[in-house]
Amino acid sequence: MTTQLDYARVTEGPDADGRFLAGFTRPMDISSLTIDIQARGVQMDGPIEQRVGGAGPTDLGMLWIDGYRVTAPKAKPEDTPYVLRAEDDGYGVYLGSTRLASARTQQRPAFYDLTTADGIPYEQIALLHLDSLASTVVQTCAYWGNDDQCTFCGIGLSLDAGRTIVKKTPEMLAEVAVAARDLDGAVDATLTTGSSRGVDRGARYVAKCAQAVKEASGLPVEVQFEPPLDLNVINEVGDMGVDSVGIHLESFDPAVLARVAPAKSRTGMEAYFAAWERAVAVFGEGQVSTYVILGMGEDPKITIEGAKRAIDIGVFPLVVPLRPVAGSLMADWPSPPREYTEPIYRQVQAYMALRGMNAGTTKAGCARCQACSGLKSLEPAPTAVPVTIGRGPTSLA
Repeated sequence: MTTQLDYARVTEGPDADGRFLAGFTRPMDISSLTIDIQARGVQMDGPIEQRVGGAGPTDLGMLWIDGYRVTAPKAKPEDTPYVLRAEDDGYGVYLGSTRLASARTQQRPAFYDLTTADGIPYEQIALLHLDSLASTVVQTCAYWGNDDQCTFCGIGLSLDAGRTIVKKTPEMLAEVAVAARDLDGAVDATLTTGSSRGVDRGARYVAKCAQAVKEASGLPVEVQFEPPLDLNVINEVGDMGVDSVGIHLESFDPAVLARVAPAKSRTGMEAYFAAWERAVAVFGEGQVSTYVILGMGEDPKITIEGAKRAIDIGVFPLVVPLRPVAGSLMADWPSPPREYTEPIYRQVQAYMALRGMNAGTTKAGCARCQACSGLKSLEPAPTAVPVTIGRGPTSLA
């Protein structure tokens, strides 16, 4: 692995190539606050519901902050100035004695306590990420445990820990989806899968599961898969009634992609754009998304230009900070600071707004939820809170 990025430099000034932006002083709006909490985490007075290990948002508390969905690391006082404190009605986010925002936490979903007729806990079949039901339908990947393993991924970890089962059936997922809808208010479902070596890369099976979920529960469903070798598979997925798809490139910087996701790099960026174009033709603009992970050493200029190119063809670039998964090959990497991610968020979101794309565009999935991204909080006019960023007695830098 290459040397980790020294993100402490962002408070000292930009590098010669301009990649790291210096700290600045201005009123902090709710967007900057949530982005900073995503990066630094929050101290928590007591336990809250969080997902441990695996391929999705892991080791993170699941919150609503002033109504925005936010996944935030549970952090120590030396790592974050923010504290989540219980109040008479919910929670508040505090900096010292200053209350910055209201908050509420996700409670343990009621459906977690149910089991299938053959004794499998619902919690091992699917999880609730705030208001979205999520499941990795096949918890194995052709790249796991070999030279092709994506360095940021933890898909095999929850299986090794016994927190899930290797393969979920359409019938299981349909049963759990109905319970999550009725007992816990799930509003959509997100189904992903490890990649296979087949022509469809696993797309047909995850779509079959989505079809069963939608028919049983009526929830809109997103499925996630790699570009199939035969692009006609994407049309087959559309014919199964799937609402949205995620085809995740992870980084627009070719050098970074080759280092962190060798197999995706060999597939090639142009193959991703070809798959996205076919998917947009099938599902519509804004119903196709790709993760764009910040903090892996990428060039911000390449990242922003790649995101704009994706937006131009109707693809939603879900920009997120690196969240190192314990046990993954990037477990010791730092999450990028707000001073690095926020300027990228703002440029990408501004271009999305110019092209008429926003979180309300997508029917289902990660791009609808956006708890792991700072994009959603930038859409409405921000509300100022009395906090100063920069050097000084209340510095967050």
